[in-house]
Amino acid sequence: MNRVWIAVDVIVVLVFVGIGRSSHHHGLRLAGFLSTTWPFAVGLGLAWLYLTLRRVDGASRRGGVTVWLSTVAVGMVLRVLFGQGTAFAFIIVALAFLGALMLGLRLLAAAYLRRRKGRVSV
Repeated sequence: MNRVWIAVDVIVVLVFVGIGRSSHHHGLRLAGFLSTTWPFAVGLGLAWLYLTLRRVDGASRRGGVTVWLSTVAVGMVLRVLFGQGTAFAFIIVALAFLGALMLGLRLLAAAYLRRRKGRVSV
């Protein structure tokens, strides 16, 4: 199950970067896209490494919060260290967008599974 959530989280980060670059008219050239993506990808990878080592379910609320906050925090620190900048508004947007999708999709999946599990076959 964690492999599915790793893939979902990677897609969420890629969508976040793609929308951000498009909305700021930076384009989607591969070099620019990768330059913006890698700090968040490192944060995401470290989060998943932590969850795996600690045997935390990545689909859980705890797993989702870990992935979300690590992706943003590590991503922003790396952006600062490598001179990419982190305007306060960008931090808020990253927290909101990644949190809404990373946590929201987990909550929707959990609700769906609870509902599906509650159905009785006749």
